Amino acid sequence: MIVDNALYRDGKRVELGCEQGDLTAVRGSVSEPQDFTWVGLHDPTGEELARVAELYGLHELAVEDALSAHQRPKVERYADSMFVVLKTLWYVDAQDAVETGEISLFVGPGFIVTVRHGEGASLTEARRRLEANSHVLVHGPSAVLYAVCDDVVDRYEDVANSLQEDVDEVEESVFSDDRTNDSARIYVLKRELAEMRRAVLPLREPMNRFAAGSGVHTEAGPYFRDVADHLARVADTIDTLDSLLSTAFDAHLAQISIQQNDDTRRISAAIGLIAAPTLVAGIYGMNFDRMPELHWLYGYPWALGLMLLSSLTVFLISKRSGWL
Repeated sequence: MIVDNALYRDGKRVELGCEQGDLTAVRGSVSEPQDFTWVGLHDPTGEELARVAELYGLHELAVEDALSAHQRPKVERYADSMFVVLKTLWYVDAQDAVETGEISLFVGPGFIVTVRHGEGASLTEARRRLEANSHVLVHGPSAVLYAVCDDVVDRYEDVANSLQEDVDEVEESVFSDDRTNDSARIYVLKRELAEMRRAVLPLREPMNRFAAGSGVHTEAGPYFRDVADHLARVADTIDTLDSLLSTAFDAHLAQISIQQNDDTRRISAAIGLIAAPTLVAGIYGMNFDRMPELHWLYGYPWALGLMLLSSLTVFLISKRSGWL
């Protein structure tokens, strides 16, 4: 569906008095060299996207990629236009899951078309903020490209902060005195970090090119430099969290090994407490006619005392050794 369709002139939105779905009317209202249009689509049908492609002369291969919505982040050039794919991310804390969407942008002379797939990363707020900053919007389609990239990368930082909180929880759990099963959660978090890395890392080189003014309005370069800095910070956070999770997993395995050794020592000590008196009882329970203390008056108390003494000896030795 067409979410919005507007004409911008001198950094301001021009009210045309026509329906936002009237693509031809808005496109035909371009009269100044600095005018440009911004068409926003959300989960469009093939027919809707074909209408836009025909009106703006979009390359068929790029249109096919935008419609399928299963692309890796990239920047491609077709004649005098540019095709940009961004992965959108949001975090579902209850499931420790990083959910993904996709935004495709067609950037050309006097127009920009954004195609959004998925529930996350609505561009309505980004459009509103950009329209409130005419000194940025005056840079044309490059300003819109910046606003969308900035919004997407800001959401990357939000996801990274949420993952940071979960990694802190895992670390606290691993190094606690309680017996925990953190290996499954560590695996899930590492998998989500890998998902996030696939969205972030391919964008670093294109953002650096935009920051240098390549392919965008020359005065928009500093804005992209800020986006590139934020993207680099997110990439560093991903590497740090992944390293922390690997360390936490190793520590978790070590904790399991230590706990198993403790269990083995406790079981051994418990067996010793039972085996010592059992040995005494076994000796005195043998059915032989000629045995020491067999007819002794104090034989029975002596055997009980010997069993108690042997158990106490094993207990004290195990206690001193830390087995109990």
